[in-house]
Amino acid sequence: MQIPDGYAQEIPPVGNRPRQYHVFDADSIAAIDAALAAQRPLLLRGEPGIGKSQLARAAALVLRRVYVQQVVDARTESSDLLWSYDAVARLAEAQLQGALKVAPKGPGRSLRRRLAVGAYVTPGPLWWAFDWQSASAQAQAVGAAEPVPPDAGDAQRRSDPERRCDPSNGCVVLIDEIDKAESDVPNGLLEALGAGQFRPLGSERDVVATGVAPLVIITTNEERALPDAFLRRCMVHHMRLPSVKHAPDALKRLLMQRAKAHFVAPDEVAGEVLLERAADLLIADRRAAEQARRMPLPGQAEYLDLVRAVLRLTNEDAAAQESVLNRIADFALKKHPDAIAEVTSSDVQ
Repeated sequence: MQIPDGYAQEIPPVGNRPRQYHVFDADSIAAIDAALAAQRPLLLRGEPGIGKSQLARAAALVLRRVYVQQVVDARTESSDLLWSYDAVARLAEAQLQGALKVAPKGPGRSLRRRLAVGAYVTPGPLWWAFDWQSASAQAQAVGAAEPVPPDAGDAQRRSDPERRCDPSNGCVVLIDEIDKAESDVPNGLLEALGAGQFRPLGSERDVVATGVAPLVIITTNEERALPDAFLRRCMVHHMRLPSVKHAPDALKRLLMQRAKAHFVAPDEVAGEVLLERAADLLIADRRAAEQARRMPLPGQAEYLDLVRAVLRLTNEDAAAQESVLNRIADFALKKHPDAIAEVTSSDVQ
């Protein structure tokens, strides 16, 4: 990626998601470059809220690629990465046609065709990544929508062929929180990527990887161990904040740098005093949580939430902002019951 260390990528608003900014560091840039060169998945490790998922969307914008994501949960199966099959809808249609005792009318639309398995299969993220044109045709056939481009909220960029995200440039696939799934999900992902093809349920043709190889980014919050074979085939990037014990000043600088990149709107410009004071509070609470071994530690996400809340509650001078900051800081930073108990105990004393 031809961007410098510290580059701030704007992520346009889409739906209910507000405008965001992602600040690339040198390690993240190098990790993405390595994954692209090796054509291997990039596994992102790191504490919640550090920006793992956001990195994938930002990378798609920098690379001008389309973006597809799959949020994994305990019910996710390996086939969900390839396609999803709506058996319930097919059964309902069969029951309806049986009750009516008539076949759907229209040229070429026999009951058998209407109830074909393939008519209830929706493309999954790897289908889009392997062959966007075939996935688009299947989605249109079953009435499903195409993935929203990562720059959909930027009309000016979308109108510029030299800047917009386009399938011809390749695809960024985010497999989010893969540690929530059983081991067959990461293993199935590797199998599909290694083969470069798969056959969707109900189809007589394989989906074959064509064009630019996808950049597959995977995140984990370490809820369960990942298979060794899976780890060996991934590039792995450990996203870390500077140590609160050994490098608190570096942590403060990083937090303030990230906040300055995020809050650039005219009504959300954060001053140095607010950013520094909020960073001091975050560092103090993070240190206390680390010493007490309370997980998860308050981190970057909590810091940005705290600053955002202050800016939206008051646009007044630094003194007013600090007053609001002190009043609401505990709600953003002290999320463990033991932390609240310590505050209550100190208030009583």
